[in-house]
Amino acid sequence: QVQLVESGGGLVQPGGSLRLSCAASGLFLASYAIGWFRQAPGKEREGVICISSTDGSTYYTDSVKGRFAVSVDVANGTIYLQMNSLKPEDTAVYYCAVDPPIRLATSQRMCATQPFHYWGQGTQVTVSS
Repeated sequence: QVQLVESGGGLVQPGGSLRLSCAASGLFLASYAIGWFRQAPGKEREGVICISSTDGSTYYTDSVKGRFAVSVDVANGTIYLQMNSLKPEDTAVYYCAVDPPIRLATSQRMCATQPFHYWGQGTQVTVSS
């Protein structure tokens, strides 16, 4: 049974940093597509960063380029989202997601269509002074 559990969210001042963790169990991370998504109040869920299982490419939504980065510790089954230079508009519930390597899709398409099979429960990130 696949489970994803996020942690690391909280309150941070503008310009600060946070690192979110997503502990994955019941799967071998190296072969899965990976995504980080967020949903702000009153807005649709958006793809922040996605890694394709088809070609290994990584897609970053424009608003986080140069500030956010994803990393994967396959041995420990953990996905990280490092968030730097945080802005109030980054405030949202953040979700990690994984998808078995069963579909051919670019990382951008994975973020746009969100076909991920497994999702975490989300962790709140609030950027405010």
